[in-house]
Amino acid sequence: MDSLVSGLLAVSALLLLLALGVPIAWSMMIVAVVGMWVAVDVNFAMTMLETLPYDTAVNFTLVVIPMFILMGGFASRAGIIEGLYEAVHRFTARAKGNLIYATIMASAGFAAASGSTLVSSTVFTRIAMPQMLRFGYSPGISAGSIAAAGTLAALIPPSIGIILIASLTNQSVGQLLMAGVMPGILTATSYMVGIRLFLIRYPEWAPMSDETYSLREKISGLRMVWGVVLLATLIIGGLYSGLFSPSAAGAVGAAGALLLGLSMRRLSKVDIWESFKEGTLVSGRLMVILIGGLLMGRLLLINGFTDEVNQLVISLGVSPMELMIYIAIMFIVMGMFVDSLSLIVITLPFLFPISQTLGINEIWFGIIILKLIEIAAITPPVGLNLFAVMGAAPELKATELYRGIVPFIIIELLVLVVLFMFPDIVLWLPETMAQS
Repeated sequence: MDSLVSGLLAVSALLLLLALGVPIAWSMMIVAVVGMWVAVDVNFAMTMLETLPYDTAVNFTLVVIPMFILMGGFASRAGIIEGLYEAVHRFTARAKGNLIYATIMASAGFAAASGSTLVSSTVFTRIAMPQMLRFGYSPGISAGSIAAAGTLAALIPPSIGIILIASLTNQSVGQLLMAGVMPGILTATSYMVGIRLFLIRYPEWAPMSDETYSLREKISGLRMVWGVVLLATLIIGGLYSGLFSPSAAGAVGAAGALLLGLSMRRLSKVDIWESFKEGTLVSGRLMVILIGGLLMGRLLLINGFTDEVNQLVISLGVSPMELMIYIAIMFIVMGMFVDSLSLIVITLPFLFPISQTLGINEIWFGIIILKLIEIAAITPPVGLNLFAVMGAAPELKATELYRGIVPFIIIELLVLVVLFMFPDIVLWLPETMAQS
């Protein structure tokens, strides 16, 4: 069978299983094993099924996944989000739309202590949404700001998404984590500038605030954020300086979040147990998905699909920028119907080799893919962050949220254009990190 045809059949079978409701991990494993059985023989398929999961599970670099999840669990249960939100709120109290700004800035701060966009979106919905509605903010814009700000956890270290991309593309976890810092800051800043401009055109979205805080109260509020600042400095500073490996940074972050919660007397035995249980379950799910993605990638390599697509792209004379534009369009369209995690594991096994054939910088490529995944997470109707917000606010209408997220999608697309035009925004930190 022709390599291109067999590869397309494998991808089609995968999409069919997903449409039938089979979990993404098992769908990829089934297609990969059956495909390798057909392409080679049953012994080869069984050998891959035995050795690749073991090799993945004993990869010490991946210990960073449960550590970062554990850190996020400790941080969220210790009430760090509430402290961040209140501290930022005090400094922005007099600005129109101040609660939106507080949500964005606090989400960016919490992103440095949690690698999960879903956790951020869920918890901020419970904290910020009632406040916004009480003061007369538009429900859709309020919910949209929470969903969009939650995606900052995908870029700002620690990021589970970055670790998955690094594992699937065999890149340096540390450099890819550092590459997400500047795009994350750019995105948060763009949200705030963008929403300010939208509020000039649509003032009914948010009322003027008559709340005031004295300088003493503002400074007092900063006491609530010292823990997050310390954690972020330890993790990002340690990675950048080379003091920590990514795995060690994850362990330091988890231990730091635990000690912080205990010192503030906000972590009970039940909280600690729930954090460990959550870390174990989520890490297990992610590892199974990662193994499925690696098996799928191995199949596409073995049956010649990856090489065939590479040669096709070269023969068509597609330039690197044209390829990235096509990929961006594909992700944005597919993101309307396929969840972001599935997009990563389905597409990277064959898209990454193509990008390397055309000489695209691997770190920049990884962050652009993550940025597209971030957009997919807030794109109706299947954006995971949208589901997280609606799940935490059942009274919210889906149509309100879908309208409210549109301004943030526009801002995200503008940020994407900037990252296309100025790749040094992504590459500057990892390049200076490599020289240090």
